[in-house]
Amino acid sequence: MQYLSLELKNVLPAALVGEMLVILLRPLVDNRLSMWGCGSRGRVLFCGQAEVLMTKSVRFVEMVGAGVTAVALTGLAHATVRLARGNQPQYAPGAATLDPTSPLYGKRIVFLGSSITYGAAAHGRSFVDDLAASDGVIAGKLAISGTTLAGHEASSYVSRLAAFHPAVTPDAFVCQLSTNDGRQGKPLGMIAEPGVTQFDADTTIGAIETIVSRVQRDWGCPILFYTCLLQPDADYSALIAALRQLQAKYHFAILDLHGDAALASATKQHPGAMFDDAHPTQLGYSKLWTPLFRQALGNLLA
Repeated sequence: MQYLSLELKNVLPAALVGEMLVILLRPLVDNRLSMWGCGSRGRVLFCGQAEVLMTKSVRFVEMVGAGVTAVALTGLAHATVRLARGNQPQYAPGAATLDPTSPLYGKRIVFLGSSITYGAAAHGRSFVDDLAASDGVIAGKLAISGTTLAGHEASSYVSRLAAFHPAVTPDAFVCQLSTNDGRQGKPLGMIAEPGVTQFDADTTIGAIETIVSRVQRDWGCPILFYTCLLQPDADYSALIAALRQLQAKYHFAILDLHGDAALASATKQHPGAMFDDAHPTQLGYSKLWTPLFRQALGNLLA
């Protein structure tokens, strides 16, 4: 067995390293994968072909070959440059100036999602933190990287929302259309017939219906789903099509970043705005994504 260690402890948080390795190595091995946790100690298993253990350093164990290692290391080097460029202090939420005249000021908004809502490539700070800092949003940020809408695991969107009981009714609810369901083999499912109130939360559509029904029943607040900026992906495209069908049924709003040509063009003009095709840096959030959420939420609450 051959080992290769790469010390990144002073450059990147271990949780983000795990995300980076999943993204960088996915094209080189079988696309199916399982993930365990994120944090100071995480584990990512690529179908038994490559394993990464994260403690104080990152160790590549039983890689498929030297070529994979070389590509992964090259990718990590380029990614580190993008992250350093995009996460400079002037782009952090703490650098923002609070606007007490914002129409979002004092609004209680719950944000449910995974790595993009969390800010996996932005030191855990996303558009949610930007809106709190610049617009005075009182945010409930329910975000865990690598999680899915579907499933009964404690980390799933469905389970986390079920366990969340705010003391004050939220003014709005925002949900990320996860890119992880298709990658982790969650079945898409089917839209329930009108009048049905029990849904199959082991499917992605059933999970969305479960989430929307709970928010409408318990909180009665407007709902915004957002899609992610992602390169063409058949599973995700099918999920977006299903989301639009669900929109006709439940009348929630959609912020379609996936189909936003202007955002895609602006992203190309801002080196360092994205870690990869899906995960923004603080620059990407503050300059490109947060203004879109500010506008969408302003319209939602008008």
